[in-house]
Amino acid sequence: MQITQHAQILSCNHNNEGRNELRLSIGLLSGCTYSPEKDTNRAIVIAVSSRAIFDLEEEHRLFLEKGTEEFENHQRANENEPLKEGTAFNFIKAAQMVNEKLLEKNPQEKLLFDVILVSNNSPQSGSRIINSAKHYGLDITRFCFVNEEDSTKYLNSNNVKLFLSADKTDVCNALKRGIPAAMVFKQEVLAPSDQLRVVFDGDAVLFSDETERIFREKGLSEAVNYEKLQESVPIGEGPLKEFAMLLGELRKKFSLDNSPLCIYLMTSRSNRDMSARAIRTLRVWGLEVDEAFFLDGAPKGPILSQIQPHIFFDDGMHHIWGAQGVGTPAALVPSSC
Repeated sequence: MQITQHAQILSCNHNNEGRNELRLSIGLLSGCTYSPEKDTNRAIVIAVSSRAIFDLEEEHRLFLEKGTEEFENHQRANENEPLKEGTAFNFIKAAQMVNEKLLEKNPQEKLLFDVILVSNNSPQSGSRIINSAKHYGLDITRFCFVNEEDSTKYLNSNNVKLFLSADKTDVCNALKRGIPAAMVFKQEVLAPSDQLRVVFDGDAVLFSDETERIFREKGLSEAVNYEKLQESVPIGEGPLKEFAMLLGELRKKFSLDNSPLCIYLMTSRSNRDMSARAIRTLRVWGLEVDEAFFLDGAPKGPILSQIQPHIFFDDGMHHIWGAQGVGTPAALVPSSC
């Protein structure tokens, strides 16, 4: 979809008792209007921050060192200079590719990825971000320029199912609002497969952290005993379970051997003692993963280097560092906020 002038200028809806909407004029570059091509009640809405999808580290440093005015002057002076690709860029492009495959199969398909770009920058500096999205042909339906400390308060009203940001505070605020969220780290990314590949860690990401808490407090043997006692009981839901389930629903629209989307589970659980409950939980949920790895604490980097996913979700920084070492876009789901 080409980003037209009308699609570029957005206004975030402020719902109050009178259900008034603030729709700013085209010169203010603000908003959150919906694209008529997406059914927001069925779409998998992904909100991504400008610093996650584009490389804005130098600009962010300028903001921290010189302040808002210098930052905005720089952005306006360079508004026709496209920003470099950021860590989440290829993930968003691959999601767009999946949309194209879905619409090829069924032009009336409603279960599509719908991307919103969220920025804490002021609307006055937003032209460069919009122009960069247009330059790369990104199908972003909404841009929200919220010149406030907490931009996540608009996510629930936009039915967001995943929020990616480079700012931990924003990620924590989203998680507290019940929105699946993860913190993206700047890194050099290897060229991934054209197939959208998403890797989830188990405990504290896809599943709850119930077993991980026991492991931290009482050790491995107690965690294994707990798993054996609870073997027939599904593991509790983790912060990214809802997003994973939506991916699973979308995955079923393609054949097993010719899909543009693959879902992976990669956990530090052992295959011998702690895998059965995880597999049974996925079966109860109805979530079919393409591949599952139970690594018994072994490093995840070597297998990630073979999979080359577009994004890898984990709650442990040591696994995030391992992913970064092999060029895998990594996103931290904070265990404490």
